[in-house]
Amino acid sequence: PAVTLCGLSFTSTSLYSKQHTLYSFQLIKEGEMRVLLLLLGTVLLAVMAVEAKKYHPLSDKFIDRVNQYATTWKAGRNFNRHTSMKHIKRLMGVLPGSKYMLPEPLYVKEYLLTDLPPKFDSRIAWPKCPTIGEVRDQGSCGSCWAFGAVEVMTDRTCIHSKGTQNFHYSAEDLVSCCHMCGAGCNGGMPGGAFLYWVHGGIVSGGSFNSSQGCQPYAIAPCEHHVTGARPKCDEEGGTPKCVKQCEKGYNVNYKRDLHKGKKTYSLPNDEEQIMYDIMTNGPVEAAFAVYVDFLHYKSGVYKHTHGQFLGGHAIRVLGWGKENGVKYWQCANSWNTDWGNNGFFKIIRGSDHCGIESEMVTGLPTDPKFHN
Repeated sequence: PAVTLCGLSFTSTSLYSKQHTLYSFQLIKEGEMRVLLLLLGTVLLAVMAVEAKKYHPLSDKFIDRVNQYATTWKAGRNFNRHTSMKHIKRLMGVLPGSKYMLPEPLYVKEYLLTDLPPKFDSRIAWPKCPTIGEVRDQGSCGSCWAFGAVEVMTDRTCIHSKGTQNFHYSAEDLVSCCHMCGAGCNGGMPGGAFLYWVHGGIVSGGSFNSSQGCQPYAIAPCEHHVTGARPKCDEEGGTPKCVKQCEKGYNVNYKRDLHKGKKTYSLPNDEEQIMYDIMTNGPVEAAFAVYVDFLHYKSGVYKHTHGQFLGGHAIRVLGWGKENGVKYWQCANSWNTDWGNNGFFKIIRGSDHCGIESEMVTGLPTDPKFHN
């Protein structure tokens, strides 16, 4: 039957044809818009990349450019303009393919994830464990993978002993003796570090020149940053030799000082699962992709905007929160306290930003005296 609209006569067939044509035209327009937005985004990223290459990655102009685009954080000078990029890249000590050495992920029941607080900080939750608030210095060595691991082991040993055991696990012992972990100061795998802890054990040891524990760290802190009294960083710092004995003056022998982990596990790439584990057991180690702009982090919630990829880096995740509506993970670095926000930083939470949620690993202490 014919239908008259605005003085024009249409059959049902012609109406359907016109509606179908209009709908098809709409789809084409929407598709074109999506493609156009994608192209614009790609062009913008390309322009930003080209602009970033114009400036030296440690220059004031590069830092200014980052601050023009970064909306959730502020950049500033952490490294001296003349610091060798070779040294900086050496700090990124997580080897490619380290995910393949991660242990099986541990999942908890969904009903346990219903009462997660909007903010959590391990430093506040466990005040009897001051090591949680410590920031170490890996020196001229790609040992971030080892530092993140021994810091987590130290924190969790204290937490699970209700603050009665402050056993500082030795980064020195792990870096120099865990051959299955990788290549010492030339990089390693966080998953391997925890497996080594469970199966072989690690002795005690504090920071450089601390005389704390069986094997304090042998590599001196160096001047990564702007100015200071520490010696210049060495681009070619070698891995310390594996020596299975304690330093003179320590009254426990090496074998007796070894402490093993009860179990090791990775965490699923699931924001709430990660939050629950941190809130229940303490900090975890995470590895993520570092780009040049991260070097200049000062405050706020880091979100990558500028600069080339430098390598994989391991850090410690202490908690979470929200700042100006932006969700974050609270993290501790191992580049001393004059980097970032007194050695700490925040990074976008919930979107696996720079891969931080897809490579988290941790474990639990084993000694009966550390458990109730």
